[in-house]
Amino acid sequence: MPDTPSASSPLTHFDAQGQAHMVDVSAKASTHRVAVAEGHITMEPATLALIQSGNAKKGDVLGIARIAGIQGAKRTSDLIPLCHPIALTRVAVEFEMDEGSSSVLCRATAECTGQTGVEMEALTACSVALLTIYDMCKAVDREMTVSGLRLMEKRGGKSGPFEAER
Repeated sequence: MPDTPSASSPLTHFDAQGQAHMVDVSAKASTHRVAVAEGHITMEPATLALIQSGNAKKGDVLGIARIAGIQGAKRTSDLIPLCHPIALTRVAVEFEMDEGSSSVLCRATAECTGQTGVEMEALTACSVALLTIYDMCKAVDREMTVSGLRLMEKRGGKSGPFEAER
């Protein structure tokens, strides 16, 4: 029988005795699940120009960050202790550069057909992609700031759809 939150706590990762555990999803139906997360990294205008030019010393910053984000999504259950390993069917990582704010927006989408959602996979993909941008550009700009990481939407599963306020 799947674990449900106790009357005293709405948190599903704790049992009736308050002990952390992996949620039992065995009785949940497999459905198509999608989650979208986003965050951004703000930097000096010269750093953004370097990324745009494709001439960063370490190579194609956004191309490598995209691959890193996809890899991060695939490794989420290795990083987040109580996450289920999920057979992802799709992970997409997209970037939008904004010269006005001297920032890069990252949007990550994760999909699967399964018994539990992919919110953590989308959030992890976005986090790892943004941290990769930082890592690749830190030699020229240590003041970069990663912020605004959040779940933007999710579909599928028992709890139904969610869309963040913009």
